[in-house]
Amino acid sequence: MKKRIIAVIAAAAMVMTMTAACGKKDDAITVGICQLVQHEALDAATQGFKDALTAEFGDKVKFDEQNAAGDSPTCATIINQFVSDDVDLILANATAALQAAAAGTDKIPILGTSITDYATALDIDGWTGVTGKNISGTSDLAPLADQAAMIQELFPDAKNIGIIYCSAEPNSQYQADVITESLTAMGYAVAPYTFTDSNDIAAVATNAASASDVIYIPTDNTAASNTAVIDAVCLDAKVPVVAGEEGIARGCGVATLSISYYDIGYKAGEMAVDILKNGADISQMEVEYAPEVTKEYVASRCEALGVNVPEGYTALAEE
Repeated sequence: MKKRIIAVIAAAAMVMTMTAACGKKDDAITVGICQLVQHEALDAATQGFKDALTAEFGDKVKFDEQNAAGDSPTCATIINQFVSDDVDLILANATAALQAAAAGTDKIPILGTSITDYATALDIDGWTGVTGKNISGTSDLAPLADQAAMIQELFPDAKNIGIIYCSAEPNSQYQADVITESLTAMGYAVAPYTFTDSNDIAAVATNAASASDVIYIPTDNTAASNTAVIDAVCLDAKVPVVAGEEGIARGCGVATLSISYYDIGYKAGEMAVDILKNGADISQMEVEYAPEVTKEYVASRCEALGVNVPEGYTALAEE
């Protein structure tokens, strides 16, 4: 009898141990992060996202962080691996990553960040602020009409504005179209100068600089990864660049009306917490925008190009 009791107790203890072990496994959270390319803005968004999740879950959350090196097909490969691994949630950082994630799964929750316009990225008509799908997230769109007004404030005597962007990025095309309307209404002549990949940037920047008084660059990922090339061309031609975000401004611009990419990444992380911890319905989560924008300028480049900066601008830190 005693042996039987001991055996029962041992078996119960084993079951409890296995249950506890399974509980620990179930408590683990795996998040796949697909970032289109490495540059200052996207890096900051990814870090903000990770910080928000780590603040809530500590070491229970594990990140599988992958970078596509600017190649859209690689985004699809990364997403397919996340789906195969059955991760708990996917962060898609930049439009190409979001499009790959949307094509890759309609089951796993997908949060985007650094997305200019979700309706454009996901081909949604009648945008209401929610996708109705397994997708939500945060946008990096700063008010384009206000960016146009800033160009007018800084360069009231300019006549020709060139817009440089990658034609393969729908987020950039959207911004170019919208800001062109505002700039044209202000009386500027606006011309697009597009490239298909980084190999064309120097030639396109040279053409734009030769025909423009001011150049505008939206939140374009390919441009953001090649600011040194653009800077060399535009400084030599003495043509100022106004940028859609502070990473590009720091790399080749004189000013920007920018959001904080860390903040929108952190907000996406808070949304992830709401989904993973509270079971929030992602299909009904409204896309979130940066709470504020800041006028910023690059002092050394403004001085080199003779740009007078009015009050109300903050100097960007320079290396």
